[in-house]
Amino acid sequence: MPIFLPLKEMTLREKLAVMESLWEDLSRSPETIESPTWHKDILDERGQRIAEGKARFVDWETAKTDIRNKLS
Repeated sequence: MPIFLPLKEMTLREKLAVMESLWEDLSRSPETIESPTWHKDILDERGQRIAEGKARFVDWETAKTDIRNKLS
């Protein structure tokens, strides 16, 4: 069923409200959403690095700063 939203006419606030509604609905039954294989592979790889003591962790504020620096 195609759904058409007047995206070009919607404000940012309205678009975010729609996204929030969709997310709320989807999160009511997370078991119905299948995670892609590539995501499991990445999580397994990260788990292995943690188990081997090779993982590096930083606090959230540092991580946000690093991400912002990479994007600018």
